Amino acid sequence: MTDKPRATVLVVDDEVKLTAVIKRALEREGYRVLVANTAESALEIIRQPVELDVIFCDLKLPGELNGIDILEEAKQWQKSADFIIITAYATVQTAVEAMKKGAFDYLIKPVPLDELKLMLNRLLETRSLKEENQLLKEIIQDKYSFKNIVGISKPMQEVLAKVAKVAPTSATVLLRGESGCGKEIIAKTIYSMSPRHNKPLIKVMCSAIPDTLLESELFGYVRGTFTGAYEDRKGLFQVADGGTIFLDEIGDISPALQVKLLRVLQEGEFQRLGDYAETIKVDVRIIAATNRNLEEAVEKGTFRQDLYYRLNVVPIYIPPLRERPEDIPYLIEHFLRKYAPRGRTYKVNKETFELLMKYPWPGNIRELENAIEHAVVMSEGDEITIDDLPMSIRNYGAKQSETTRPVDLEHLTLEEMEKRAILNAMNKTQANFSRAARLLGITRRTLGYRIKKYGLESEIEKLRSRFGKRREGEHNESD
Repeated sequence: MTDKPRATVLVVDDEVKLTAVIKRALEREGYRVLVANTAESALEIIRQPVELDVIFCDLKLPGELNGIDILEEAKQWQKSADFIIITAYATVQTAVEAMKKGAFDYLIKPVPLDELKLMLNRLLETRSLKEENQLLKEIIQDKYSFKNIVGISKPMQEVLAKVAKVAPTSATVLLRGESGCGKEIIAKTIYSMSPRHNKPLIKVMCSAIPDTLLESELFGYVRGTFTGAYEDRKGLFQVADGGTIFLDEIGDISPALQVKLLRVLQEGEFQRLGDYAETIKVDVRIIAATNRNLEEAVEKGTFRQDLYYRLNVVPIYIPPLRERPEDIPYLIEHFLRKYAPRGRTYKVNKETFELLMKYPWPGNIRELENAIEHAVVMSEGDEITIDDLPMSIRNYGAKQSETTRPVDLEHLTLEEMEKRAILNAMNKTQANFSRAARLLGITRRTLGYRIKKYGLESEIEKLRSRFGKRREGEHNESD
């Protein structure tokens, strides 16, 4: 069995000895080489169903056709082939004409074989890089396209509609939502659908880097600015020039750093640490994300109001998983396919599926993904059972079973029954005091009095915290 040739090359020249020499030299390098000594024979090869990678063609050929004619014909029949002109009459005019019509380059006779091989290698390396780059782009586009964002629910469809509108622009985007709800994948989707997808996407986890280090990471520094600064270093904003920077957990940055970030947003410029004479201009799109209440931080004075408005150009609230339970079955199926070994399929039994639908998912999609991966690893067969789930979810299921057992009302005091009624009403109304009071048939003031009387403040606070994020998000979206 012969090795696959490195590439298929066509050499077109009326000098028989020259084409023979080139053919031998390239075949030794592992190329498949075809030869044509006339324009007519060259066209016969070009029009055949054989895929050519590179065509070397003499500019001057006997008869009515020349190298430019062959080039134009090759563009119709061999669209992926690169074309190199060979000429003994090299002038700026002929070279420019050939390059304008699509030639990759040209060689001057007498053709040095080393130069021909070098050009061929360079051409194929360039092609390989382009193909690899295109493949990576397709992978990115596929990975972060809508078809891989699992969300059939109305809240997620609204998110995707906003993403589709904002992605083609350069507008600053602020992603809001709880930890694990999918802010990063939404940011990457916006980037991959934007005109900047050929430029860098730089992700910065603001909460994971100390303030002093974060400033030097974002804006860079010059040699000697601090101990260990042995050479000049570009900041991430400079690296991302022309592209996008994703600032995750933006609510955690210090007030001093907020000032410098505001300048980048307003003026598109900054200064490196230790270099206050030079101002660096950049064109960078900012996508920020936070799970904090920035409005509250502005009121407290821990987050600059002007920076908040600059970041909040297009706010997108990503709902937690508990607010879109209709997405859970599709997410389960998605992660089962993702983590199943090749050739295996898994299904979730009814009891386990019901538990997964009831579980509140405080860690959102990230927690669900981890749970399914854990279940696939622990499963001994092709059916996922409750025993395969993480302990936290199994414990929740056990507690639910306890609380759903029939209650012996005869052994409950009036006070205990009233406590349960209050908590049940607050849970049903998502911790809305007025609605809960109406449900119980009492006044709001009476409800507040009885909550204090029975010491239910901590329980109510938990409910308010649980449901508060949703109301906050709905408020932000309506702004």
